[in-house]
Amino acid sequence: MSKINFFALGGVQEDGKNLYVVDIDNQIFILDCGLKYPTSELYGVDIIVNDLSYLVENKERIVGVFLSHAHDDHIGGIGHLIKEKNDINIYGSSFTLAVLEQKLKEDEVNYSKNQLNVVSPKSALHFGDVTIRFFEVSHNIPESYGIAIKTNDGYIIYTSNYNFDQNSRINYAHMFRSLAVFAKEGVLALLTESLGANNEQSRGTILEFKLRITNLISQSENRIIFSLFSSDILRIQQIVNIAIEHHKKIAIIGRKTQKIVNQAIELGYLKIPEENFANLRYIDEKNLNNDKDLIVLVTGERHEPYFMLQRMSKGIDRLIHLEKTDTVVVLTQPYLGTEKMASRTLDIIYHVTSKVKVFNSTLLPQINANREEIKQMINILKPKYIIPVIGEYRHQYALRIVANCIGYKDEQVLLLDNGDVLGFENGKYVGISEAVPCAEVLIDGKAFKDVGDVVMRDRELLAEDGVILIAANINPRTKTVILGPEIISKGFIFTRDDDINIENKIKEIFYLVSQNYLTSKFINWSEYKTSLKNEISHYIYKESRKSPIIIPVLISTDLENIRK
Repeated sequence: MSKINFFALGGVQEDGKNLYVVDIDNQIFILDCGLKYPTSELYGVDIIVNDLSYLVENKERIVGVFLSHAHDDHIGGIGHLIKEKNDINIYGSSFTLAVLEQKLKEDEVNYSKNQLNVVSPKSALHFGDVTIRFFEVSHNIPESYGIAIKTNDGYIIYTSNYNFDQNSRINYAHMFRSLAVFAKEGVLALLTESLGANNEQSRGTILEFKLRITNLISQSENRIIFSLFSSDILRIQQIVNIAIEHHKKIAIIGRKTQKIVNQAIELGYLKIPEENFANLRYIDEKNLNNDKDLIVLVTGERHEPYFMLQRMSKGIDRLIHLEKTDTVVVLTQPYLGTEKMASRTLDIIYHVTSKVKVFNSTLLPQINANREEIKQMINILKPKYIIPVIGEYRHQYALRIVANCIGYKDEQVLLLDNGDVLGFENGKYVGISEAVPCAEVLIDGKAFKDVGDVVMRDRELLAEDGVILIAANINPRTKTVILGPEIISKGFIFTRDDDINIENKIKEIFYLVSQNYLTSKFINWSEYKTSLKNEISHYIYKESRKSPIIIPVLISTDLENIRK
């Protein structure tokens, strides 16, 4: 019998930064390590990753990281993990690892190719009494796997993202055989995605998607522009295939996506004949890139497709200027935090062309399992316990209701929050024993450092109330103000009409505070600046009910030394 603990550092009660830990008899198995993109109120933050302090403290017990597929919310945090443990072993499909390698190179993360281990649905990895197996699942990116961990108490199955779209090209026979074997040998816990647990109706299928795209391309007599996310490799291939059938030229725009496309071509997952590629040149008087037989795929991550469509609509893009004869097909459902930008983009496009087709979630092929597909997975595996993952609390709760419908009791469907440690002993759930640190780390640029609450508060103040800078030259020898103070405000608007009087009051406060520090034997510059900041902040808030950032700039200037 095994002692098993399970917890999530990310991916539970949220959509993103999936990282799940299975601790079996003192061996730590990590399932995925992703990132999350910030919402608009996190000013300047590029990505959000997980707090890895627990894994760092226990890094000697880590067996490896086992990856399900190549989406950023499942692999985007690997570079951060390698920074903390540079010898960690990583297991994934050839496509997943190819995409991961590209990301590690872009982020300038030092790693060894020996760390990256390619697996397939036929792989069986043995670590003492524990065996790791993989099974193929249908998703919108190549080589998406579920992960099965065999313990002495039964399997722990992590489905990751999946669906049962019968029009996908995965080997369903092999998948169902694998699931049947797991069920026969006994499943202790099923870690199933919950994002689609509220979806009662079936979503669009690949076949329906192909029919709609075929109609659009066959009926259009002019250029068509599609917006897609960079990870939609299968969707890109479907559009390319239809375009080729109708003798169209294909142009792909998006620096990051081009790299993924090249990887997909090299590995044989994306097939685009060279003769169908259109190499676009910068627009000039002779070249407009507006051929009637041209299909343009505008791609990127998160907000990038919208940003490029806006540039095209405004006529400032270097490759494509949107025209009234163009058809624009939007296949990018907005991410959290990009809804306003997506809505604004559509408005801008309509100013140029009315030929706009927006594919909402009911028209796009399935990405996440809906209620009936979740039931199907549960009925096949018949687990003792179900742990909803990959979803917010409302999704987890909806999954519990789904499980209730097929006979599971509430105590068999374990809802947890990030950091909650679920314990299993002798094949039975024994409760939440403890909690591990699971904070978010905000990353700005390529620096693998937490932006921190103080910095974020400063950015919020800058965005909301602006900044006031007070600059002055101080002679430390004579202890006099020889120039200034000069008051510069950015993003701050005085609420009263007598702005000049307010500026004079700030100067008055400056001289009063200065008098206290310039009459002492030595000037304490740090306390001097702090007092200026506090006194001026108090006055500004009293007058305007605003709290701009106050920055005193005191320059030590001795004119006699300068002359010498």
